[in-house]
Amino acid sequence: MLIINEQQIQQQYGMREAIRDVTAMLQAKERGQINNPHRTVLGFPERQASALYMPSADMVNKVSSVKVVTIFPENPAQGKPTTQGVILLSDGDNGEHVAMMTASYLTRLRTGALSGIATDLLARQESRVLTVIGTGGMAFEQVLGVVAVRPIEKIILVNRTPEKAHRFGERLVEFGINLPYIVETNVSSAVQQADIICCATRSNDPVFNGDDVKPGTHINGVGSYLPTMREVDETTILRADKIVADDLPGVKDEAGELIYTVETGAWSFDQLHAELGQVVVGDVAGRESQSEITFFKCVGAAYFDLAVAKGVYNKISAMGTGMEVQL
Repeated sequence: MLIINEQQIQQQYGMREAIRDVTAMLQAKERGQINNPHRTVLGFPERQASALYMPSADMVNKVSSVKVVTIFPENPAQGKPTTQGVILLSDGDNGEHVAMMTASYLTRLRTGALSGIATDLLARQESRVLTVIGTGGMAFEQVLGVVAVRPIEKIILVNRTPEKAHRFGERLVEFGINLPYIVETNVSSAVQQADIICCATRSNDPVFNGDDVKPGTHINGVGSYLPTMREVDETTILRADKIVADDLPGVKDEAGELIYTVETGAWSFDQLHAELGQVVVGDVAGRESQSEITFFKCVGAAYFDLAVAKGVYNKISAMGTGMEVQL
């Protein structure tokens, strides 16, 4: 079995590769080639925390994976990361466990790749201003996904703690994203200026006013992943001309903003425009006008983790790197 750590993955596997591999997985899912049982979530209410168990299998390429990820929001106060995870990759022909790899970076990367794919299909080609609301752990790869598919000229950063937003901007520059950025404390102003909005918070309450969204804006919502979380308000959902989900069973169970709007009777899942894979393969249209407001809701699914885990394993095993162990 190969043991692959975070540093090796970050050095060898990046956003463009993730977009390629997640796109291929979405296509395979639409062809009925992926077995993806719904994930199991264990809650730890006293810590506002969760543990997720996420299995998936590619029935054509004969490989399966299970990701175990824990999300403990109070961890930074103890000097520990909020999100921790591992992915076990197994051979679908003989059952051999071929690799174990850290999953925190890959989770962020595949989520950023999904937003990149959705942005490419749903955002206006001339989108230039990206507003990022929430500059925590998930947000960095959101920026990488968007700038991979659109010629962004300015990034607006919004965080309850402006100092964290400044550090986030400095990190972008250090990474090589040499784009002008500003830290905005007025959320309405940040939203009104945006061509693309990325929300990456774990908020239980909407983080912006949907009335501030200008026509033609595309929104990626990736932070809320529980029915109690709601970073996008009902106004945004009702103003959106097209709402696209990463995975329909997942959003029905976990997308708090959509569940809330269903419960108020203002919207129903029958009004969902499509799953992302349907747009990828061309069965359903993406953006069709300059004025449409589009919203991509992502809660994650195991086959997205399988996509990037396969990609990492194939690349690192071919290079002969990674640590081989006998169990």
